[in-house]
This record gives sequence, structure tokens and C-alpha cells, in this order.
Amino acid sequence: MASKIPATVVTGFLGAGKTTLIRHMLQNANGKRIALIINEFGDLGVDGDILKGCDQDACDKDDVVELSNGCICCTVADDFIPSMEALLARDPAPDHIVIETSGLALPQPLVRAFNWPGLASRVTVDGVVTVVDGVAVDEGRFAHNVDAVDAQRRADEGLDHETPLSELFEDQIACADMIVINKTDLMKPEAAAALAARLKSESRDGVQVVRTAMGALPVDVLLGQGIGAENDLESRHEVHHHHHDDDDDHDHDDDDDHDHHHHHAHEHGHDEFDSFVVERAEIDDPAAFATQLADVIRAHDILRLKGFTSVAGKPMRLTVQAVGPRVDHYYDQPLGQTPRGARLVVIGQAGLDRAAITAALSA
Repeated sequence: MASKIPATVVTGFLGAGKTTLIRHMLQNANGKRIALIINEFGDLGVDGDILKGCDQDACDKDDVVELSNGCICCTVADDFIPSMEALLARDPAPDHIVIETSGLALPQPLVRAFNWPGLASRVTVDGVVTVVDGVAVDEGRFAHNVDAVDAQRRADEGLDHETPLSELFEDQIACADMIVINKTDLMKPEAAAALAARLKSESRDGVQVVRTAMGALPVDVLLGQGIGAENDLESRHEVHHHHHDDDDDHDHDDDDDHDHHHHHAHEHGHDEFDSFVVERAEIDDPAAFATQLADVIRAHDILRLKGFTSVAGKPMRLTVQAVGPRVDHYYDQPLGQTPRGARLVVIGQAGLDRAAITAALSA
């Protein structure tokens, strides 16, 4: 049975930085074939633009589906499902599908659509990523340009025009597996750290909160969360009900950076993130090692940990992958001539205590 293709849902208000995040992802795809479903809105050229300069192996023009009526969830059967089926029928199939939705359309019904017959056995929701404008949220506005968001709402008769942005924001947070606080280059470090702590306290257990500038998030952090969100709808229910029926999710999407005109993304690189390798002696007990890894990850707020180790007395290599404190391990291939021992890659926000983490992983 072929494994399911992972799909990541990216949501957030107009101007938060979703398109910049996706553009950065495509430019750093490292050969991964990524298909996009993006919502058409007024000026089509804006989102089509995100493909310019992207890693040619990552995306082909045929791998980008723009939903013609700009709406995902309210027309799941008519529009989204056929778009997904067309992408799944591609040969070769994409390695990953990324769906960009507007923050005015709640992500919950879209996640529900992955249980639709024909999709459920072939694709899974790798994770829901909510991008927030750090400056605006810190100031209690939730969007950089509230007037622009309201204009976006008024343009779509199917959307709720009355609910405060704060309530829509709470629903985005309720559904998120990862919250990306963008534009932290425009915030004082202590304000960004305080906002991250606050959003972590307001979200479900296990939700990762990361800080970034110009959407520069390592692809290894953004993709490969392995959540299976469609199987976990109860815990991410809408906090607020904005409509009288289920038709609650029209969404005309948006280019996301009308008001964040920096042109120096390359200068930021991944300054907000640290990555380093820990090498140690081989292990004795995979289950005990997985528990040790989970403890170290929690203690140091590590985002991702992956690598390989030999196990005393075993001829096979053990692969280890952790997303937050969820640790998976499995034997994948004979060690052959590979030297025995462990090599682990650690990824987290800048400022990781390398010495303490190395000591704890080597213990």
C-alpha cells in the first residue's frame, strides 16, 4: 500500500506573510516536488508570481492549481476535491501538497474534507500552519491593515462580516499544529519572546510556536510534521460559530505582504534558527533512547531531531525522527560498512544550548 501524500494547510490573515513563507519554501525545497493549491483573488499575477525564482525541481507550472472562484471549503465537492484528485493523478505524484487558504475561511472544514471518500486513503494533513503578523497581534490588531481585511470580507457575500477579527484569530489558533510568528525583525526580542509564550499558552498541547522574519522557516521545520490532523478534529473544533449553517468558509486569498516591503530576505537567511549535529556512541535500548530524546526535546524546546544510530548487537541501522516530543524510530537498512554510533541533527530556534543538549543526548 503506497503511503499517503502529506498536505500542509497554511492559513493566516491578509498581510501576515503566507505567500512569503511559501515562496521561501519553494526556493529551498531541496529537490522535493511540492504542489500548491492557492486561491485566486482580484490580481491573479500576485500569487502566480510566487513561482518566479523558485527551485525548478520543486514546482512546475502544472503543479500549481488556482481555484477559479477563490473559494475552498464551501465548494469542496465542486472545486477542491477535483483539484486534489488531479494533483494526486500526476505522474510522478507530488511529494507534498501545500494549500494556502485565507484567514477569513476557517481551516477546520478544510481539514474535515480530507476524510472525503477518494481522498482519505491517498492523502493526509501533515499539519495546519497558522501565520501571524507578530507586530499586529502584539498590538491587539491581529492584522497589519484591518481596513484591507474588512474590504476583503465585504467583497465576499458568503463570509461573515460581523465577527471581530479576534474571534477569527482564536479559531485559527485552535486549529493550528504550528504557529509562525512572522515579522519578528520588526519587534523587540523580548516582545517576540513574550508573544510566543502567550500564544503557546493559548494553544493546544504540543503545538509548536516559532518566530521568523520574512517567512524564512527551514523546510525541515515547516514540512514533515506527520500530524494526521484529519483524524484529530475533536481537539481543534471551532471556538466560535460564525454562520447559521456549515457554509462558513469562502475564501478569497491574498498576497500577504502589501505592507511589509523589505527586500532583504536573503540577509535574514535562517538567523532565527539553529541546527547542529551531535555524535555519540551507539545505544543499547531503542525505547529507552526514545524516552531520553523526548525528555531532552521538552527541556530545550527543540523543534526537530532526526538521525541514525546503531544498536548494540544489532546489524540494522535505527532511524530516529522527532517532531517536538513525538519520537518515531525504526530499523531501515543494514549498517554494512557504516561505522557504529549515532549521528543526530538538532533543529530549533536560535539560542539553543548546544553544550547542554549534546551532553544530555550523549548521556
